Amino acid sequence: MFKDGGIEGVMVRKLNKYSDARGWLMEIYRHDEIDQEYIPVMTYLSLTKPGVARGPHEHVDQADYFCFAGPSDFKLFLWDARKGSATYLNRMVFVAGESAPTVVIVPKGVVHAYKNVGDRDGLVINCPNRLFKGQGKKDPVDEIRYEEDKDSPYRID
Repeated sequence: MFKDGGIEGVMVRKLNKYSDARGWLMEIYRHDEIDQEYIPVMTYLSLTKPGVARGPHEHVDQADYFCFAGPSDFKLFLWDARKGSATYLNRMVFVAGESAPTVVIVPKGVVHAYKNVGDRDGLVINCPNRLFKGQGKKDPVDEIRYEEDKDSPYRID
């Protein structure tokens, strides 16, 4: 059903590590490197255990700005579920994290999941363009979840 290929609006950017005698630094967000519609409004950090997946799910209005810098590596899965998109039914699968520090922007309507494929706990930073549960956390969560749907076409290995 899905074919491998790029997805319109998805940005995948390698992170550069600047090292010196004190340690290292990575710029994970720069206002001048992303479109206005993806400007973050909050940031959160999550920990995922080895072998555990988050997703697949999609957002109706939210775009995610994920940072995979380590520790551990994650296998990312993206499916273009937007019927009006030029890349409708395309799928992207790649590894990001400690071995390949990467920022990934996932537009609304793109189904996504990631799985910790390393052997230790992994951290992910997300800087979405919408507040979780809206202003004052009074709105419904903007997610369509597929994790428990046995008939879902969105499969991770």
